[in-house]
Amino acid sequence: MASRTPGDSGRPRLRADAARNRAQILAAARTAFRELGTAAPLDEIARRAGVNIATLYRRFPDREALVQQVVLDGFATVADAARRALDTAPQDPLAAVEGFLLHLVGERDTLVLPLIGGPVATGPEAVELQGRIAPLLEEVLALARSRGAIRPDVTHMDLITTGALVCRPMPYLPAEQAKALATRHVRIFVDGLRPNDPRPLPPSPTHREVAAHLHLGSEGD
Repeated sequence: MASRTPGDSGRPRLRADAARNRAQILAAARTAFRELGTAAPLDEIARRAGVNIATLYRRFPDREALVQQVVLDGFATVADAARRALDTAPQDPLAAVEGFLLHLVGERDTLVLPLIGGPVATGPEAVELQGRIAPLLEEVLALARSRGAIRPDVTHMDLITTGALVCRPMPYLPAEQAKALATRHVRIFVDGLRPNDPRPLPPSPTHREVAAHLHLGSEGD
């Protein structure tokens, strides 16, 4: 039985073995989804996780629950990276932007959905996580603008889009080479943010516009 601990808002905490099984299932799901898509057989995910299918169903009652948790974990990773960036921005806001992107590169396996076209999560937890990211990044950018460290027309959507692009899986490329290439592209991008007589940018879509487009796309699936 799961135990409860003081200060956990009454939520049951998983036993160590149950928590380990859950983490293994999610790791296996991310790998399987990256290789096979979100239709990857659940028994194959269980096999890769080293658990039986009954254990998988105890943690995740159906495919949708498993897929949605993988998506949520990705959003949580981005939100955490944005918070870290804001914490370090007072020292060097442009370095904080670079740190945000490189953190995503380092955690790119967690971001497998929706990078490879997974379903859009529209539940309250997903909306809450997504809602945290933009204000954090805009605070970082506002600080950079106030110090003249960044071109004034950059938005948080530029950072999120670039993060998504550099984190996309690169088939057949060894992991270390993929990371080195992504790191190189991050540094080129960050250097391009500096306010050295830049060319004007085309208008950026807003977060709301992008989200609305994704939601419409998910309704047609």
